[in-house]
Amino acid sequence: MITDRLGKEWIYFDGGLGTMLQERGLPGGEYPETWNLTHPEELIAIHKAYLEAGCHVINANTFGANGLKFDNVEEIITAGIQLAKEAKKQAGCMDAYVALDIGPTGKLLEPMGDLPFEKAVSYFAQMFKAGVKAGADLILIETMSDTYEAKAAVLAAKENSNLPVIVTMIFDENQRLLTGGSVESAVAMLEGLRVDALGINCGLGPKQMLPVVKRIREVSSLPIIVNPNAGLPVQVNGKTVYDLKADDFAQAMVKIAQIGVQGLGGCCGTTPEYIQKMIEAVKDIPCQPNTMKEQTWVTSYASAVQIGKKAVVIGERINPTGKKRFQQALRNKEFDYILSQALEQEEAGAQILDVNVGLPDVDEAEMMKETVVRLQNVCALPLQIDTGNLEALENALRLYNGKPMVNSVNGKLDSMESVFPLIQKYGAVVVGLCLDESGIPSTSKKRLAIAQKIVQKAQEYGIQKKDIVIDGLAMTISSQPDGALVTLDTLQKVKEELNVSTILGVSNISFGLPQREIINSYFLSMALQSGLSCAMINPNNEMMKKAFDASMALMNQDAQCMHYISSYSKQVEEKKSENPEVSLSFAIQKGMQDRVKEITTSLLETKVPLEIIDEELIPALDLVGKGFEQSTVFLPQLLMSAESAKASFEVLKEKMAQNQSLSKGKIILATVQGDIHDIGKNIVKVLLENYGYEVLDLGKDVAPEVIVQTAISEEVKLVGLSALMTTTVKSMEETIELLHKEKPDTFVVVGGAVLNQEFADQIHADHYAKDAMATVRYAEQILKQ
Repeated sequence: MITDRLGKEWIYFDGGLGTMLQERGLPGGEYPETWNLTHPEELIAIHKAYLEAGCHVINANTFGANGLKFDNVEEIITAGIQLAKEAKKQAGCMDAYVALDIGPTGKLLEPMGDLPFEKAVSYFAQMFKAGVKAGADLILIETMSDTYEAKAAVLAAKENSNLPVIVTMIFDENQRLLTGGSVESAVAMLEGLRVDALGINCGLGPKQMLPVVKRIREVSSLPIIVNPNAGLPVQVNGKTVYDLKADDFAQAMVKIAQIGVQGLGGCCGTTPEYIQKMIEAVKDIPCQPNTMKEQTWVTSYASAVQIGKKAVVIGERINPTGKKRFQQALRNKEFDYILSQALEQEEAGAQILDVNVGLPDVDEAEMMKETVVRLQNVCALPLQIDTGNLEALENALRLYNGKPMVNSVNGKLDSMESVFPLIQKYGAVVVGLCLDESGIPSTSKKRLAIAQKIVQKAQEYGIQKKDIVIDGLAMTISSQPDGALVTLDTLQKVKEELNVSTILGVSNISFGLPQREIINSYFLSMALQSGLSCAMINPNNEMMKKAFDASMALMNQDAQCMHYISSYSKQVEEKKSENPEVSLSFAIQKGMQDRVKEITTSLLETKVPLEIIDEELIPALDLVGKGFEQSTVFLPQLLMSAESAKASFEVLKEKMAQNQSLSKGKIILATVQGDIHDIGKNIVKVLLENYGYEVLDLGKDVAPEVIVQTAISEEVKLVGLSALMTTTVKSMEETIELLHKEKPDTFVVVGGAVLNQEFADQIHADHYAKDAMATVRYAEQILKQ
């Protein structure tokens, strides 16, 4: 299998397929996968050329062969695999590997889009079943811009095949995915899901990929695959080409090879010549296996927290124990209250949030699933799933976008045999409690023995020591006078003898005592000094937060005391209310849709709709938009804020007079003729609509004449055009030319993965928008009321 060779020798992947098919006559707008049935000889010729260039892996022409696009998925995939196998035979390369090549579905998953997670899993599963049946040698999941969709694909692959699984993501030059994921968050999730190799493809050329590859190498322990484009797209004589020739590409790949990756190939714009010259350039560079990275990462889709480097605060407030108001919220499904607890803790400095929704009269399995999904909609912090209910645990692990913590497993055999298989399948950092069938030991020596037993049993399931965090258990000193000393000694022993991270629910130490926060804060400082890695505390508690911050400064875990200085340099601190009033602006920014409706309805008692729009809605969206532009807010949060604003608009519309309109103007959006991709266009549509514009969405693969006719008949002043494929930029240029000729007062804004400012200038667009918010900003300029 390919896994036996990765890291021991260079593995060479093939290059571009779609661009080569286009050169051979594939019309714009036609799915490349149809050529498996209509032009089999062309596919065999391309595969054969790559094999003759020296490739070890050729990708079957199955990238987009999913059930959203085709009714005959199995037929197309079977033909694609068979054509690749025939090419192997004709080229005399029977030891080469045929990859079942799987790309994105073309839709955004819920909540950003309309494709449910499990539906995405089923579409991918259909493809994997067909590929396995047809005889694929491995699965290559590539060009993934969303960790959530990548997870759906990996789960489907693992649940429906035993083939090696390789995943490559598409990062931008800021080392982020389209949906905000960082290198650390993507790598941690994929390693947790136990893929066999990972890496990067498409989007960038080898020069631009270099910093991203270096960062992947710093955090990943798996074999790394790098398949860049042939540089960046440029316009030459009206034709879109890439700016690197084969020789330049090969030399750029030498630098990537020297970083210490294990697999090399190409993507858009590369040909057999590029791959052949790359192989010639790198073949004498020693190929080394990747090294194990002893790093513990807990992640969400956009945020990654490293445990063990310095102490981490885990917010404990999402828990019904002793909290009547929270219990009421769980029983009544008041999710906005639960979300507010998360947001308050995030604002107070929590880095991870513990989530416990267990009550005897609540369906914990369903409540946990819905709570985790809703929390991830509005909060970017990683979560710790806190439950003893195995159904609730699996529900949360399956739908979680990232690599969570799990609280917990213990030293009882039935606990380990129940929890570890779920950790093994879904990937998580697991908390191990120092208790077993005999209860909680009264000595640190016996607690350490249980911790050792947990670590050893976990390793039998392939769970690495770095993904285990031991809870030394804080026992109340009111009934166990030496409880604090035993716990502190346990922390030290676990750190020194096991070399694993630790966690404590700090406030347990003071149960039954008056003024508990005094005991809690001093104990927290002592625990941190004893090696505590994760402090489960209430970050909203002023005394606990000060104890933590002061300890970090004193222990040299706060560089130059910068956090301490920024937190406490003000002479007068504003005291926060226990139950601060949530404004409409705040609710929109945080994506709290139910709360938005309530507040909007309340505001209508004293304000007119247009006043609310101008004073509340638009400023809130602007704040989120600026955060997105500054990379402090990511696409999921941006879209959830937009949907919350939409909820407010719907309430306001009901109160508007018949002759009043909320529309700030009409805008046409379209993906140009020959291009069948519309994710980017759909994101722009959501934002524009929630800024008050009426969007005429003409869809994808739209002829220039249709766009022009609509602009004339609807008297539209602004047209937005999207293109993802280099071959359709010419169609975009023709559309712009026709618009300027037939309706010269119309402005055209363009966007898409293959475009840049230079491209936009060359095709005479009025404006280039690098992202959805840039389109909104341009609309505000052009369509001023």
